Amino acid sequence: MPLIIEHIDAIARAKKRGVLFVEFRRPEDENDGFRLGNLAQSWQTLPERQQVIDWLDAHGVAWSRCSHFVNVSLMMGYRGQIYIDLPFDTDLPAFQALDAYLVNPDGSMRLPNTVFIYLPLELAMKNAHHDEPGFWDQWAASF
Repeated sequence: MPLIIEHIDAIARAKKRGVLFVEFRRPEDENDGFRLGNLAQSWQTLPERQQVIDWLDAHGVAWSRCSHFVNVSLMMGYRGQIYIDLPFDTDLPAFQALDAYLVNPDGSMRLPNTVFIYLPLELAMKNAHHDEPGFWDQWAASF
């Protein structure tokens, strides 16, 4: 079934704050660079992705699918990214628990093939013009 999946920068602008999300990579991507075609077809089978979803659900943390930071020069399919509906706030117990689950004390990821990312609102605002009425219609007409 087709779904509309929001870009992570659009989510940040809608929330009016920086946002957290997780991306997933296949082990072979580490050696050969990021192969989009491979992950676009295999994100459903990544056990780490399901582990993150199970943890979020068990801890009552809202999440949704999200797409990459949009670049109008590049069109990519969904690769399994997950937006996590928590603010980046190191004093927030829910954030502390999430961070402890995803990240080792040395800063490495606990789960292989995962990358925990914070997108600041300031960076997301670089694409604020995408929210203007008619922007995507004009973009599609010239694509």
